Amino acid sequence: MKRGLKLGKLALCATILASSIAAIPVSANTANVSDDFTAIWSRQQAEKVTLTKENTAPEVNMNFDLVAPDQWVWDTWPLQNKDGSLATIKGYKVAFALVAPRTYGWGERHTHARIGMFYSKNGKDWTYAGVPYNTDKALGHHQWAGTAMMDENGKVNLFYTAVTDMNANGGKEWNEDNWVQRAEQRIATASFDIVADKDGVRLTNEGEHKIILQADGKYYETIQQFQNHGNIITAFRDPFFFQDPNTGKEYIIFEGQKADTTLKPENIGDEEYRRTHSVPDRAKFYNGNIGIAEVIDHDITKLKLLPPLVESIGTNHQLERPHVVVNGDEYYLFTISHTFTYAPGLTGPDGVYGFYGKGGLRADYKPMNGSGLVIGNPSNNPYQAYSWLVLPNQQVISFINEPRDTNGNVHFGGTFNATVKLNLNGDTSEVGKEEKNGEIKPFGANR
Repeated sequence: MKRGLKLGKLALCATILASSIAAIPVSANTANVSDDFTAIWSRQQAEKVTLTKENTAPEVNMNFDLVAPDQWVWDTWPLQNKDGSLATIKGYKVAFALVAPRTYGWGERHTHARIGMFYSKNGKDWTYAGVPYNTDKALGHHQWAGTAMMDENGKVNLFYTAVTDMNANGGKEWNEDNWVQRAEQRIATASFDIVADKDGVRLTNEGEHKIILQADGKYYETIQQFQNHGNIITAFRDPFFFQDPNTGKEYIIFEGQKADTTLKPENIGDEEYRRTHSVPDRAKFYNGNIGIAEVIDHDITKLKLLPPLVESIGTNHQLERPHVVVNGDEYYLFTISHTFTYAPGLTGPDGVYGFYGKGGLRADYKPMNGSGLVIGNPSNNPYQAYSWLVLPNQQVISFINEPRDTNGNVHFGGTFNATVKLNLNGDTSEVGKEEKNGEIKPFGANR
């Protein structure tokens, strides 16, 4: 009897232990990329955002040159190899950026955007090579930001956002009136050969432009689901190609918004925080997330949408241009955001925000520096720069946006900003030395 009773107790204990283990949330070290687990940037965490000497960007030098004098130039990214290292073609570095003729007004540039190409021998002095693709073949009325990857066959694969106004003759025309509520965004790609010679660098043998990702209405909000409550614009854009150095698997990471705007308790904060803080009614419509799709069988035109990596429901509406830097088993997920995209009741500077995870790409990401803020514009010059991109060597590039001079006058930049160094140490970071405008040093793969 005693032996049977003892065995019964052991079995009961084993059952209880198994149930307890099953109830443990997905951890950073065990989550599979395809798991239905999304980390959260909560209101409680974002409320801690504050500028310090460690995270404040250097002030823009108002004596700046224009990298392409007849073009507005903004969101910028270098050509990278599949493993994330900087690509070079016969000694040339190549960069891409959104461009629009300066004959358009500063605000008009967004709806006339194309992707321009630049090249440089030293990574400091850049030559503008124009728009390297046939704009009649490109998808969308205009093209927004993306990424560029050179594969093992030497092909340049350009990923971009195809932007269309569904209400304007099926997207073949563009209606400038209230366009932000009608800008359907899809993710597209096209491949090219690349040539470098005494005349510079150019893309040739342009392939077919293809839509490879669209919002699904389940994990990612469609334009039909978008509810305009003063929360700016719906988003399904900014593709970033990423090969995980620890698994070899390939992904497209992008900015999205959650289709279901249900505000869960964890989106707000812990139990004590929820008892003492009220949430404005409209906050739930600020539904940003960082999306991910898996590349199937190394074919970049075949992708499977996965649950988002991070969501900011009730916290922030736009987590733009997400990108990843890996150091061993440490995964740094960076994104950019604006002051005006914070949900009601919250605020933070225009800046680059970061989330830290360990063990894999599908991690229980936590906001870096306790709040998420990595680099923010100084309070006396809040819109001086934007669209920061953290490179694998921890250089950070951006563009000059709307800096103020000493008299408080606003100037429109539209050119490369000074590169800064970012020092990463676990889940903390610190802004380092300032470098030349547009400087991109050689860098190796994510590791």
